[in-house]
Amino acid sequence: MLKVNIICVGKLKEAYWRDAVAEYAKRLGGYCNFSVEELAESRLPDDPSDGQIQSALEKEAGAMEKYLSAKSALNIAMCIEGKTLSSEQLSEKISRSAVEGVSVVNFYIGSSFGLSESVKRRCGLRLSMSPMTFPHQLARVMLCEQVYRAFAISAGSRYHK
Repeated sequence: MLKVNIICVGKLKEAYWRDAVAEYAKRLGGYCNFSVEELAESRLPDDPSDGQIQSALEKEAGAMEKYLSAKSALNIAMCIEGKTLSSEQLSEKISRSAVEGVSVVNFYIGSSFGLSESVKRRCGLRLSMSPMTFPHQLARVMLCEQVYRAFAISAGSRYHK
């Protein structure tokens, strides 16, 4: 069974976000081994310098290293400058990857300052949900829903209409 991880910086503070992620995690249990890995967010001052931001992003990248180094993994960076895919295209990408021998799909969501360029370079796909900007908590829920939708499409479920 395919392993799908969402590796993200920071924790969901509000119960309604956690409940939404938990609901999709439960639904995904029938399709894949799914987990959300929450990494520590670097503490920055209210008005950080570019150097402080870069240092924080590299520290967060270091925490992502064990996932980036996984063999036979498809690594996907979630970033605004990424490619946009339809739900059907994401479903096809995941399905095709599994057929080609990928055993793990990792999605990376950075902090409010994004992802380190070093993480993005190591990912096989840069993916954007939209040219619009969303709060990271909502983006995590939206990604969980889209992963669930991708598996539902592959299974021919009525969920995707």
